[in-house]
Amino acid sequence: MTAIRAARTSDAAAVIALWRACDLTRPWNDPQADFDRALGHAAATVLVAEKGSAIAGTVMAGFDGHRGWIYYLGVAPARRGEGLARRLLDAACDWLRGQGCPKVELMVRDGNDAATLYRHLGWEPQGVQVFGRWLAR
Repeated sequence: MTAIRAARTSDAAAVIALWRACDLTRPWNDPQADFDRALGHAAATVLVAEKGSAIAGTVMAGFDGHRGWIYYLGVAPARRGEGLARRLLDAACDWLRGQGCPKVELMVRDGNDAATLYRHLGWEPQGVQVFGRWLAR
């Protein structure tokens, strides 16, 4: 059975390797800094799906006091189709619910086939555009 648990600092290398294998990282984001910030902040968490000592999936969740956000949902290519994405999303939503979060959203980059998965799992497009601005680099 694959267990879902909170990530530990010692999981960083395996989690980041999985993010890279799932093409979730981008050159302008430092995945180590993202991982460290999430683990070091009470309003965020990283959850991992683990069987034995192997991390098969991850999800990051954060709550800004208004909405919950899902980031870095990834399942190892060899483990896809086992329901881990659903279990990770459900676990992230449970964590967010425990924070008092009323609604959860996530962003999907253009061209990412994951939109099909999210629709299949009952997530709905929100009809918004996302704008960004760097505060520090």
